[in-house]
Amino acid sequence: MPDTASSLDAFIAGLPKAELHVHHVGSASPRIVAELAARHPDSRVPADPAALAEYFSFRDFAHFIEVYLSVVDLVRDAEDVRLLTYEVARDMARQNIRYAELTVTPYSSVRRGIPDGAFVEAIEDARKAAESELGVVLRWCFDIPGEAGLASAEETARIATELQPEGLVSFGLGGPEIGVPRPQFKPYFDRARAVGLHSVPHAGETTGPQTIWDALRELGAERIGHGTSATQDPRLLEHLAEHRIPLEVCPTSNIATRAVATLDEHPVKEMAAAGVLVTVGSDDPPMFGTDLNTEYAVVARLLRLDEGGLAQLARNAVEASFLDAPGKAKLTAEIDSYLAGWQH
Repeated sequence: MPDTASSLDAFIAGLPKAELHVHHVGSASPRIVAELAARHPDSRVPADPAALAEYFSFRDFAHFIEVYLSVVDLVRDAEDVRLLTYEVARDMARQNIRYAELTVTPYSSVRRGIPDGAFVEAIEDARKAAESELGVVLRWCFDIPGEAGLASAEETARIATELQPEGLVSFGLGGPEIGVPRPQFKPYFDRARAVGLHSVPHAGETTGPQTIWDALRELGAERIGHGTSATQDPRLLEHLAEHRIPLEVCPTSNIATRAVATLDEHPVKEMAAAGVLVTVGSDDPPMFGTDLNTEYAVVARLLRLDEGGLAQLARNAVEASFLDAPGKAKLTAEIDSYLAGWQH
């Protein structure tokens, strides 16, 4: 009798995937973090990859933000930016991620002295190299770090609307939600949407469903990052399902930051049962000791998915993405072909 879990793991490993909720700096592998820490020895981040596992143990969401920002501080020049971006794509290629919308926070780098033009040039150079050399298509979501206030929103909107790099498709809002209400960011989202960028704020991760409603009504959200608390409001779930507004679900992240107590209590089951378009992301994978393949396996267990269900999960991400129509058709066909080959 074959080991079903092992069989599913093997299926997931080869499954062509898209990832829509994953952060740029948060994707730095221990090897890259250690390399950057060694280059910047004044940092408190350990340069020993083994010590990073303990460093990445979070007491709560606030502690996670504190640690995250200490890693952000390791990215100090355009060379650091380019190295990080390309290596993130390399890790994605190993997981058969064909397309990813990487959440990038230019404000964090620009305020540390990297000129905005040099920052954009570095990520764009890495993006083009990743596509030609690794077969990974990257697109950008420029996000506002909510903890840095409206000054960061102004700067992020300026960079996004003035520089408009070729790979930029969306505008987001990350960081803590408690004490950082969504409506105050409306003018910045309005400016981004006016130049054609899609709206993809985080909402309802550590606060209630009202934050999600605010993101929808005030920020014009087309997808919701996390949306963990959506299940507390049946009317909101119905709205999300009816309008095919996707939720970017990151189970391991939610446990690591204490947004959800245990995996078995994760609301993804209620989301799926309500007919919501669920996509799976890894958020800040090395920091949470995960990757996208692991997250697919977690969701497969929670939703009791077989190979067909996992392929549908992969199709969900393609549908919810901002990839162009030919790109969506090509990646969907690749998923279908892989499933058919596996079944026969």
